[in-house]
Amino acid sequence: MVGKAKGRATQQDKAGNRDQCFTCHHASKGHDTMAVPPAYADLGKSAKDIFNKGYGYGIFKLDVKTKSKNGVEFATSGSSNTDTGKSGGHLEAKYKVDKLGLSFNQKWNTDNTLATEITVEDQLAKGLKLGLDTSFVPSTGKKSAKLNTAYKRDFVNVGCDLVFDMGGPTVHSATVLGYKGWLAGYQVAFDTAKSRLTMNNFSLGYKARDFQLHTSVNDGTEFTGSIYQKVNSKAETAVHLAWTAGSNNTHFSVGAKYQLDKNASLSAKVNNSCLVGVGYTQTLRPGIKLTLSTLIDGKNINGGGHKMGLGFEVDV
Repeated sequence: MVGKAKGRATQQDKAGNRDQCFTCHHASKGHDTMAVPPAYADLGKSAKDIFNKGYGYGIFKLDVKTKSKNGVEFATSGSSNTDTGKSGGHLEAKYKVDKLGLSFNQKWNTDNTLATEITVEDQLAKGLKLGLDTSFVPSTGKKSAKLNTAYKRDFVNVGCDLVFDMGGPTVHSATVLGYKGWLAGYQVAFDTAKSRLTMNNFSLGYKARDFQLHTSVNDGTEFTGSIYQKVNSKAETAVHLAWTAGSNNTHFSVGAKYQLDKNASLSAKVNNSCLVGVGYTQTLRPGIKLTLSTLIDGKNINGGGHKMGLGFEVDV
């Protein structure tokens, strides 16, 4: 009896080892699999957010978002520029039909421009998105349209847009390939009316869980690079460098963001021109957010010219 029990235990151990090996095999294979890479415009986005989000100096802005019972989303925004004194705003309505993968978006702004966007996603093929954007200015009669296509899956993200105007259509195309954290992208625009390239950009980068590196060359003359690091659960840092061929000017910026608590965060950045930006974001209550920001000229602190900004977001 003891021998039989021992034999059964050995078989169970072997079976368990086979299950463990099977699980490990698939786990290692999963690590080699790359998720869908970002679109070309989103390459280096983490570093861009460090320098752009949480700042709005020179502008007083109010954003209000709400959603009706039937699923229609409304967004209203109004802003005033303290430098120019110009004020503006827009009203946007968005409705989704999830079963059909349809999305309708209509926007009107105080510049008297009406814009409509219709998109269909994951219907003709998994990962395929089709869209049509149109705009109309009643006061001048000016019209424009853009046909958008995007396809994404593991290792590749491809997009192609066709912009229609009076001179002739312009083709915008971009491709991003990703493998084991490495990202390579190419973006091009071709003006069919003039039969020439109007944009020719290339990017290369690496993305890990807490570290990102991004470099790009735009039209063979502008070189940019950025480094992003998530130090811990509360702190993020980024460095940005830009240089233009034929010019001795090099732009260098360092930025950081620190999460003070679950409702407040502090952002700061400085560049080689000694312009210091500071932003503070506070969630007053769920759905209500306040943003304060300022820009200080470090070379001329006593001379004035510093800027302040205030942003108020309401999501109900």
